[in-house]
Amino acid sequence: MTFDNKKLAAEAAVAEVRDGMVVGLGTGSTAAFAIDAIGRRVAQGLRVTAVATSVASAEQARRLNIPLLDFADVARVDLTIDGTDEIDGALVAVKGAGGAMLREKAVAAASTRMVVIADGSKQVERLGAAKLPVEVLPFARAFVLSRLVELFDRVELRDAGSYRTDNDNVVADCHDAQVSDPGVLAAVLQAIPGVVGHGLFLDEVDAAYIATDGVVARVERGG
Repeated sequence: MTFDNKKLAAEAAVAEVRDGMVVGLGTGSTAAFAIDAIGRRVAQGLRVTAVATSVASAEQARRLNIPLLDFADVARVDLTIDGTDEIDGALVAVKGAGGAMLREKAVAAASTRMVVIADGSKQVERLGAAKLPVEVLPFARAFVLSRLVELFDRVELRDAGSYRTDNDNVVADCHDAQVSDPGVLAAVLQAIPGVVGHGLFLDEVDAAYIATDGVVARVERGG
């Protein structure tokens, strides 16, 4: 028997959604399963409003008749559900394969609770296998890249620099960090003028739903 573990994890996380909540909608293929599940519950009478972390997620929500708010007008979110590219046992995560890490982090920071959903392949003992996306102001591209190559063994502009985020910035995909401590690396990245965001989520994640071979495990921060 085969299982769609991403879908199972998404459906387990969406069970946390309650009437009256403001829900943050993540970005990417796994988050899309959660948006689908929320849409089904809305069709069945669930009353929620949502904020989306990307244009793509907003479009999906509209197709499913999920009521949307402009995050620019929202100070607090009750629950955000998003995917992850990697997550360790301390719930430190790497995100951003979908290019929405800056908006995802802003919505996560505004959230009372953030949960991530993933299949078992994304759970790791130590971060580092997945690329670390860094969102870069195009004006400062060359300067930022010169700093990034000092921190990583390999740095590539996504789609040779033609890719743009929803914020109209470029993304540098960084591999094999020379700094092993995620907290130190995050601080160094954030201190580079021209870096507007990165995919390290140090303490934003409160829980993870991880599905392996059809079984979903929930891991809570601190527990």
